[in-house]
Amino acid sequence: MPPIYPFTAVVGQDRMKRALVLNAVDPRIGGVLIRGERGTAKSTAARAMAALLPEIVVYIDSPFNDDPNAPNTWSDWVKEQKAMGKDLQIAKRQIRFVDLPVSATEDRVVGTLDIEKAIQKGERHFEPGVLAAANRGLLYIDEVNLLDDHVVDLLLDSAAMGMNIVEREGISFSHPARFILVGTMNPEEGDLRPQLLDRFALSVEIHGIRDARERVLIMQRNIAFETDPGQFYQQWLPREEELSHQIEQARLLVDIVTYTSRDLLSIAALTSSLNVDGHRSDLVILKTARAHAAFEGRQAITDRDIALAAELALPHRIKRGPFQQSEISMEDLQERIEQLQGAASTQGEPEVRPEDQDSSEQKKKRA
Repeated sequence: MPPIYPFTAVVGQDRMKRALVLNAVDPRIGGVLIRGERGTAKSTAARAMAALLPEIVVYIDSPFNDDPNAPNTWSDWVKEQKAMGKDLQIAKRQIRFVDLPVSATEDRVVGTLDIEKAIQKGERHFEPGVLAAANRGLLYIDEVNLLDDHVVDLLLDSAAMGMNIVEREGISFSHPARFILVGTMNPEEGDLRPQLLDRFALSVEIHGIRDARERVLIMQRNIAFETDPGQFYQQWLPREEELSHQIEQARLLVDIVTYTSRDLLSIAALTSSLNVDGHRSDLVILKTARAHAAFEGRQAITDRDIALAAELALPHRIKRGPFQQSEISMEDLQERIEQLQGAASTQGEPEVRPEDQDSSEQKKKRA
């Protein structure tokens, strides 16, 4: 395998790196779309993130990377093997980085059922596709704006459901399809349809770094990597291991991160005041804020977590309002949240019914 440039050695592009890390902490966030000009480390950062992630436990012979510790997510293949009484071997494996070609067809993505074999022999045979290989890994789509819209829709559906279900002629097969979805594109080559754009949980727009000193640093690090990749990687190994451990610990913590009714009202008031369509953004902000709190080792979200999450979740969803002509900064969002909270406390906060929220005490008891 060719050497991979270390994630922690990527200069600048903090928003992009934050979006990738938070999706690594909680893949349920729903992926990230990275838009930017050529040569801004988009694919480099995605590949480096995959190499950074901790190993996973799998059934060795499963083409779907099934998790032995999560029976409710098992593929039909594992269920069939278990029903036949087979003893499946378990091992640890580095997560896969799956690169989806722009020319990919629907069958190549979701997999195919062999109808002929089913009719002639009464056997259900499934040929795994890209989604099978990507389960519990990282699925990377370069130039996602050039991919067929129908295929993009299938990918986003699977990412949202965490499951791929293929049905042909009354025969069906299902397997888990939970992955970190990373799409990259150059806006100069055309944009995604708004319906598809909204389906990406987070979005980051990046540009070439203008600071001369940082540009020099980029050249120096790249030359050092090309000269001796092994030595360069060893130089960055302590930082890579530190970040990998931090992500691993955050994954264990994210489900017990608490939030209050005040936090939910802050998110709802923010998206409402910015005229954001639909409710997907509210859920994405909440999930991303919890992931950020877990990444920092905390068990409760703060206004800063919400602002950092909104900075990644809202840019591609805002059509009008005060931020229409400029990028949204975390500081602007945090100030807006504080203003909305002040207005709510003056007017009286709307009621959030106890049965509609999960109290911190209940979460602590479950944890």
